[in-house]
Amino acid sequence: MMPGLRQKIAWWGALLSVTLLVAWCLLWELVLAPLHPGGSWLALKAVPLVFPLIGVIKRDLYTLQWTSMMILVYFTEGVVRGWSDRTMPWLGWGEAIIVFVFFCCALLYVQPYKRAAKKAAQELLEKVTRGSSTPGGRR
Repeated sequence: MMPGLRQKIAWWGALLSVTLLVAWCLLWELVLAPLHPGGSWLALKAVPLVFPLIGVIKRDLYTLQWTSMMILVYFTEGVVRGWSDRTMPWLGWGEAIIVFVFFCCALLYVQPYKRAAKKAAQELLEKVTRGSSTPGGRR
């Protein structure tokens, strides 16, 4: 299946947003608003985001699917810290927005492949059902 323009844009959006999220987390916890002067161990939250980068670069559907679920933890953190942080709430809201962009782009990229797989499965089921309805289960 050849990706169309919409899928190419969605892939680029997913790739750029997950890369931006890694940078955002590192800057947030090491430079902009670390819990302790000089940075904090919370910067390690960027590490799990590095693992799906290779799969996203390769346009791996499975990676995009599980990453779209895993990344919701970062959305939750962004919303909680956006609401609760009194000094720099924009960092939390920025994280939530980046995650939202990734999530939407991943879904838009995967959607045509999921639709094609569902159609193929339906056609196979129809063939099997027609084949078993003949006498003796054979044609």
